Amino acid sequence: MTYRIGALVACVASALLLTACDNGEQAGPHRNEHLGREPGDTSGGGLNLLGGGSGGGGGGSGSADQGGQGLAVNAYLWRGALETLKFMPLANADPFGGVIITDWWTPPSSAGERFKATAYVLSRQLRADGIRVSLFRQVQQNGQWVDANVDPDKPAELENMVLAKARELRSEAGAQP
Repeated sequence: MTYRIGALVACVASALLLTACDNGEQAGPHRNEHLGREPGDTSGGGLNLLGGGSGGGGGGSGSADQGGQGLAVNAYLWRGALETLKFMPLANADPFGGVIITDWWTPPSSAGERFKATAYVLSRQLRADGIRVSLFRQVQQNGQWVDANVDPDKPAELENMVLAKARELRSEAGAQP
């Protein structure tokens, strides 16, 4: 009898432990739904990483608006970064740490190269210095992916696009500048 109760307690404890280790991540194709993206969505326009792209406006507002609650970073910058990078497949997004990491994306016009981006939302305010984007590029040589140089203007163009989108989202929400 004691053995059965002990085994039952061990099973329940194991189940609770496994549930606690879940970190809130959903398995399967719907894991990105909470980020406002369709499962498997790798489409979209985005930035022309091969050249000639157009950046949004620079600058930013020095306002102290939060753009939402529950995030450790500015919600407009966060959402602006997600919207700007939505043409790349999402690998990881941490709204509390303010980090968005994409998976490798190959432009349709250039099968021999691929790009990956990491966006860091650094502020609780909508400011120009509140977003930092790192861009990585690889080219295929002899069947292997090899790191390659990135046009130094492209990360700044992505940052400007995030800022422009964040300002647009704030304007749509009716927040004061």
